[in-house]
Amino acid sequence: MNLTGQILVSMPSLEDERFFKTVIYMCAHSNEGSMGIIINKKIDYDLYPDLLEQLGIDKPLENKLFLRYGGPVESGRGFILHSDDMVRKETLNIDNGVALTSTAEFFDDLSVGNGPKNSILALGYAGWGPGQLEAEIFHNSWMTLSVDNSFLFDEDVSKKWTQAYKLLGIDPNNLSFTSGTA
Repeated sequence: MNLTGQILVSMPSLEDERFFKTVIYMCAHSNEGSMGIIINKKIDYDLYPDLLEQLGIDKPLENKLFLRYGGPVESGRGFILHSDDMVRKETLNIDNGVALTSTAEFFDDLSVGNGPKNSILALGYAGWGPGQLEAEIFHNSWMTLSVDNSFLFDEDVSKKWTQAYKLLGIDPNNLSFTSGTA
């Protein structure tokens, strides 16, 4: 099972408040562990000017940049999940036109309007050790789904969790909070 380039959708019964009703884009998944960016948790817009200043961006960006809580690991570090129309040698090409970059030079490019067509600035990421994510999926904490880039970079994050379930053809309100494994 390789989940790179797919999304994880938390089950309604997932009790960890950091991941309650989250949608996570999987940037890497291997025997060594997994890494993803939560794409449906906005960061308060009031923090935006301070964050741009902290990143060394001193003027408004020409392209819209969506700010997200990417996950609990390294939450003080910025990661840019973006379309692959702009890459650097440090960029991780993920899947189907999506890439991840976290270098200062990339932030500089964004500040002068030379960024990619679509991008999400995430603070932190979600990470799992070897076998941890697979165990969580086995224990019914997550569903997996392939989506297109329009879903990934859609600005309406408040409905993304529900929309993911609609794409699966499931009403999350009808799911049981107790389940077994076959």
